Amino acid sequence: MNKPINIFEYESLAPKYLSQMALDYYASGAWDEVTLRDNRTAYEKYKLRPRMLVDVSQRNLSTKILGQLMKMPILIAPMAFQCLAHPEGELATARVAADHGITMVLSTMSTKSLEDVALATNVPQSLWFQLYVHRDRFLTRTLVERAKAAGYQALCLTVDAPVLGVRERDRRNQFTLPSGLELANLTSMANLEIPETEEESGLFAYVANQFDPALTWQDLEWLQSLTSLPVIVKGILRGDDAVRAVEHGAKGIIVSNHGGRQLDGAIATIDALPEVVAAVGNKVDVLMDGGIRRGTDILKALALGAKAVLIGRPVLWALAVNGETGVHHLLELLRNELDVAMALSGCAKVENINPSLVR
Repeated sequence: MNKPINIFEYESLAPKYLSQMALDYYASGAWDEVTLRDNRTAYEKYKLRPRMLVDVSQRNLSTKILGQLMKMPILIAPMAFQCLAHPEGELATARVAADHGITMVLSTMSTKSLEDVALATNVPQSLWFQLYVHRDRFLTRTLVERAKAAGYQALCLTVDAPVLGVRERDRRNQFTLPSGLELANLTSMANLEIPETEEESGLFAYVANQFDPALTWQDLEWLQSLTSLPVIVKGILRGDDAVRAVEHGAKGIIVSNHGGRQLDGAIATIDALPEVVAAVGNKVDVLMDGGIRRGTDILKALALGAKAVLIGRPVLWALAVNGETGVHHLLELLRNELDVAMALSGCAKVENINPSLVR
């Protein structure tokens, strides 16, 4: 197999390595998948305005998020069930993130336990823990305590899933985890598992039964009362919600529409980003995810005010195609593309990227 030369080639190869159920789970969006498509195509509206005759002979892609140095402005987004792509799953992804000097956000719904993932990296400071608040608040509190004890550096609270978006591909497949895979963070504590259902997605049924749809801004304060870890709020698409998040103690915001998997027709994340950045100013770090496939996409997001971006589905494609080696290569591709895009735009370092670069 010739090594892929871009993310799109990893995506085209991934179906050869995934079951239909796993492929549809990873790739699908909600309902008509309008937002899923918009997340990608929206980048094409933003045009770059490069600066000329700038010394870019030495370039520095490093940045700081929540005061922590990262070698490039890329994080790995929280993604459930990575062992559907490769037996090493989250362990492989976490090792790659640590090797590249960036942060991986581990999902509550991971197929490897948060403790095992921390041990696999030997660099637990490269990890954040993504949290879904369950109806069982003792379970939620225990997850927070475990993440702190294992060395995770922040909590990433997902707020855009009071119920699960209707993903018709999953419904058609009656999605459930295959034998041998489990909700590694939850099975040992509460014997929770994805049910097998008829005419429905097992994940949809799980979320309906377990996630707390009554979550409010006051619960963000409750969460912070449980831990000294900073809390980042993921799933914000409006400036006023971003302001509320900061007022209630959030230390960071991730502009996200859940990869187009929740409310179909929701605004593309790159389009939502400027309003959120304008609303909160420099009070907290603003990050974003959704649809990023090229280094120029990252450059545009940074120019519009994001401190860093999170990469999701492409990591799964690379993991399916070539395991840990594939994810390493994927991040190298993105890093090299961003490096070239910065050089051609007259930016020797991330701090040089500003709104004047886009229109």
